[in-house]
Amino acid sequence: MPRATKHLLIGGLIIMATGISAAAAANELTIVNPPTLGDPTPNGYSTAVIVPAGARLAYVSGQGGQDSTGALSPDFAAQVKQAYANLRAALDALGARPDQVAKLTVFVVDHDMAKLGVLTQNVKEMFGEALPAQTLVPVPRLAIDPMLFEVEAVVVMN
Repeated sequence: MPRATKHLLIGGLIIMATGISAAAAANELTIVNPPTLGDPTPNGYSTAVIVPAGARLAYVSGQGGQDSTGALSPDFAAQVKQAYANLRAALDALGARPDQVAKLTVFVVDHDMAKLGVLTQNVKEMFGEALPAQTLVPVPRLAIDPMLFEVEAVVVMN
């Protein structure tokens, strides 16, 4: 094989491999935490998340702290832990991972700073460093009176 042909083939393979890597990276969420807004990660969220162009989105309805029998613990921390387990089950059913969640909205009955600590711990356990954008909405009550917490998600599907 002539030397020029070998160089073209090798160059083409390098370009193809680079293109594949760039395409794989293009399917990932981009987390944006501008330094001028302070670091939100200690509180378990990111300021903004960029979704790749052309991505499909899935919307996960609010997940409460009910177990598989529909029972609700009266304990806030237990409900939060179960709600995130339920969110994880919904992600599994979609074939998605936590790092594909772009946005969370959480609803907290009678929110206070002690509850914020519980929320932050659970979010960090589920999402690690890939913290989604998040909004916390304090509410007087949820759909079922014993519910103290609910979480909904926007998921980017690959």
